[in-house]
Amino acid sequence: MAPAVTETTFEQEVIQSETPVIVDFWAEWCGPCHAVSPLLDRIAEERSGELKVVKVNIDEERGLADRYGIASIPTMILFKGGEPSAAVIGAQPKGAIERSLGLAS
Repeated sequence: MAPAVTETTFEQEVIQSETPVIVDFWAEWCGPCHAVSPLLDRIAEERSGELKVVKVNIDEERGLADRYGIASIPTMILFKGGEPSAAVIGAQPKGAIERSLGLAS
């Protein structure tokens, strides 16, 4: 399971990360968020060392959700070099998530 990040740890875990980071904006009550979570875990597992996945609970971290304009969940944003580089909104198959984030080879 991807670790949770908060307003306090976001800078260190995401912005300053040496490797790309997929940030999964989600909420406990969101069914599609629970559906996509194992797919993100699998992407992280398959790309271990290349990228990491973290989770932001939008109910607990409203400031982060507002900062990145999260209007619908799940929203997954790929950060590279501390900047958002791609995003995907909604539960989708693993391959579609990878393509939308520019990870498909």
